[in-house]
Amino acid sequence: MTTAETSAAWCDANQAYLAAEFSRLKLRLGAEHDERLVAARVEAAHAALPAPAAIDTLSELFGLSAFERDLLLLVAGVEMDAELGRVCAAALGQSQAPRPHATFGLALAALDHSHWSALAAMGPLRRWRLLEVDDSAGLVNGRLRIDERVLHYLAGVNYLDPRLHPLLSPLPAPEIMAEKHRHVCQSVLERLRERSSSYPVVLLSGDDVDGQADVAAAVAAHLQVKLYCAQADDLPAHSTEADAFAILWQREAALLGAILLIHCHDGAPSKAVVHLAERGSSPLFIAGRDVPSYKRATIRYAVNKPDGTEQRQLWEQVLGPATARMNGTLDGVASQFSLSAKAIMTAGAGLRDVAESGSEADSALWNACRSVSRSRLDDLAQRLDPVAGWNDLVLPEAQQRTLRQIAAHAKHRLMVYQQWGFAGKGVRGLGISALFAGESGTGKTMAAEVLANELHLDLYRIDLSGVVSKYIGETERNLRRVFDAAETSGAMLLFDEADALFGKRSEVRDSHDRYANIEVSYLLQRMEAYRGLAILTTNMKAALDVAFSRRLSFVVQFPFPDQQQRELIWRRIFPAATPVEQLDYAKLARLSMSGGNIRSIALNAAFLAADEGAVVGMKHLLQAAHTEAAKRERPLSDAETRGWV
Repeated sequence: MTTAETSAAWCDANQAYLAAEFSRLKLRLGAEHDERLVAARVEAAHAALPAPAAIDTLSELFGLSAFERDLLLLVAGVEMDAELGRVCAAALGQSQAPRPHATFGLALAALDHSHWSALAAMGPLRRWRLLEVDDSAGLVNGRLRIDERVLHYLAGVNYLDPRLHPLLSPLPAPEIMAEKHRHVCQSVLERLRERSSSYPVVLLSGDDVDGQADVAAAVAAHLQVKLYCAQADDLPAHSTEADAFAILWQREAALLGAILLIHCHDGAPSKAVVHLAERGSSPLFIAGRDVPSYKRATIRYAVNKPDGTEQRQLWEQVLGPATARMNGTLDGVASQFSLSAKAIMTAGAGLRDVAESGSEADSALWNACRSVSRSRLDDLAQRLDPVAGWNDLVLPEAQQRTLRQIAAHAKHRLMVYQQWGFAGKGVRGLGISALFAGESGTGKTMAAEVLANELHLDLYRIDLSGVVSKYIGETERNLRRVFDAAETSGAMLLFDEADALFGKRSEVRDSHDRYANIEVSYLLQRMEAYRGLAILTTNMKAALDVAFSRRLSFVVQFPFPDQQQRELIWRRIFPAATPVEQLDYAKLARLSMSGGNIRSIALNAAFLAADEGAVVGMKHLLQAAHTEAAKRERPLSDAETRGWV
């Protein structure tokens, strides 16, 4: 017999058993029935059940006494059995009532083993919201109502309470998992099986939100129960509502056979989380970067993103035989991006077919990783579209060499840190941070673009005005969000004019100085731990904290271009499609301007020429140069522009 057939057979048998139990209750209320026939019917219906009836399962789950069980059945029967409703109405002298109902007084008088504690506020019927009392007529004579969710459960229809639907979402078992997360899963299962009276709360801390969900889902799958997930911020904060949510969930956990995972973000946990953690007894997972402890027994595990080696193994699982067509790209992907197993599964969807059909699999893999991981950072920083290449960069040989070293570090991190063992010597300083120092327009941002193009990385400019806050602790929270998102995306971070944030730590004179120093100290720690590439630019290198400078992997000084370099910049500044007349680049190079200023002059001259319907000539460049000089409030000298026209 199939599972569906078994379920259908149980539903039919459960309905038959309910009908027999309703007949027994009618007998207790004075209806004319044959007692032996009713007892035989109940016994036969019970024997025909392929699994325990819903009422018996519910009674066992919530510890109902025989009287509480019959009371619940009586109230349910009024809703489900029209004849039982008429019998109740007659017993109460309300035969003409449009909606028959049962009362506690009626149950006390008619049912066996009756006792007053059945409707105590902390008794199971009311504590777990199985029954409600309309006490406007008093406890004894008030209308009893059964919770709709419970009524459907007794009828054999089991579903998540609609009141919890907006807050909870089901999580399936993971298709792939990092090996270290499997070890956590096994350890959690062993600890849960050791429980005595109640389950401990499982605290999952670390930076892998997806991995934490995978661990909880894998545990639930092993226990053959469902897993639901909630965001702590979505749960009620008021004590009364938080308590109601906790009661509803614990009831659902019992009825559905389910486990709850709560994702906590920054800040103190909501009252609903505390209520569940400290007053409940069902299995509960609480996950987040830094999860606090609770009074109830807890077990804690760290669940962080897979390292480069583990990510490569996950990619091999997802791609299968297509891995061989990736031309070594997996090493670069594994070292550059910090992806969860779920993100790897998402990014790898469809890549297997791409790898088997053509030669663009390696670039498709890289772009898939960039796409799946960039959404979080898009909300926090400005993504730049890098277009500059090495040929666009005019710098002395020493600076060019240092920039290529930066690129080499980024490309071969997995090999050096993991395969060659340098990561085992210490976790500090495994990221790549570089300071680009120099006057405005000397090519600092362009150099960052060149590196992003070379490494095929997204480049994000951090808006310092959106990061620095006057409110205590807010700057650190903003920086944490930026770095956390960047860890996942593998992006390059570009902090323009970094001296505005990374200045020298001041001598503490008041509370503002103390908290400003805390902000810088926090940033120093995150820079040191950041596994990606961070580019910091400044016009004032001397303004940077010495302690901060020590933590930088590279420092590149961008000098003001000399005349030879300026001539080279002029020769490369115009796109190939721009019509230009015979330009005297040697004369143009006498103009003491940085590369950024030269670009502005060339662009302005192109617009002047287009407006005249002419090609770009020296006269247009002269006019544009004077405009640029006026912006800088430094007039051009005759020596700089002599012989231009």
